[in-house]
Amino acid sequence: MAYFTSPDITLGAKLLEVIYIAMGLTALYTGVKNAVDKDNPSRFGTGFFWCVLGIVLAFGRWIPSVINGGLIILMTIPAILKKVKIGKSEVLPEEYMNQMSEKIGMKIFAPALAIGISAIIFAVFLPDLGAIVGVGAGIVVSMIILMFLSRDNKPAVFLRDSERLLSTVGPLSMLPMLLASLGAIFTEAGVGQVIAGLVERVVPKGNVNLGIVIFAIGMALFTMIMGNAFAAITVMTVGIGAPFVLSYGADPAVIGMLALTCGFCGTLCTPMAANFNIVPVAMLDMKDRFGVIKNQLVPAALIFIFQIVYMILLK
Repeated sequence: MAYFTSPDITLGAKLLEVIYIAMGLTALYTGVKNAVDKDNPSRFGTGFFWCVLGIVLAFGRWIPSVINGGLIILMTIPAILKKVKIGKSEVLPEEYMNQMSEKIGMKIFAPALAIGISAIIFAVFLPDLGAIVGVGAGIVVSMIILMFLSRDNKPAVFLRDSERLLSTVGPLSMLPMLLASLGAIFTEAGVGQVIAGLVERVVPKGNVNLGIVIFAIGMALFTMIMGNAFAAITVMTVGIGAPFVLSYGADPAVIGMLALTCGFCGTLCTPMAANFNIVPVAMLDMKDRFGVIKNQLVPAALIFIFQIVYMILLK
């Protein structure tokens, strides 16, 4: 409790830790449920994976870093061996789903909208707390809305559905967090400086337009590798954006915003962006594993070209 009572720690950090604890407890529930599920073909591997993840998420702040790292390495073993499977899942009768669909109608989108609105409100009006805390608050609001929409939506329903979603997505749910960590590691390791040295041989000094094009291409490609534009932009800005674009007087706000959008174009084209391109495949049980990406390639290319032109015009 010392962490939550300390005056040196901001309220935003404390609330964020509460969100991580809630996530961890949900993962622990997922692990225990799968471990005792005899219908799960790999119940022990599945239970181990989710329980270890739950421990790291919920209590990682109070666990030594070396032990946290060891737990994460151990957690990957059943995932690598493909021993993380989906167990028995409760399927609602089709008649009930049709009945609720007719009853609720378009109001079903209100909970999802509440999460987005809450994140924006926190980001704009409560920046000390942060947008992520806003997402957590939005989830609470969405749960309340869902309970108003139907009396069947009790807390146990949300817990079961959270477990079902995690079990369906599987280890891929960890990919965004791991890739974000990879971006920090690359930055600390000096990858940006290495890239700057390579680009320096190609881009003439003072040619801002060419610098913008290479910066944009680098953002898209590095995002495709890392699956996360937020992880890529730190490395690319250090390696290309700052020395070859911003240092010659380009507007940092414009360049940063549009370069990030170029990275998002890479997100549309990579399976590494699991939460965008792989999760829908798993949720919809699509036959083509790359079906989502294939449908996004042309829009991504058109948006990418537009962003480059836009950056050059507004620089």
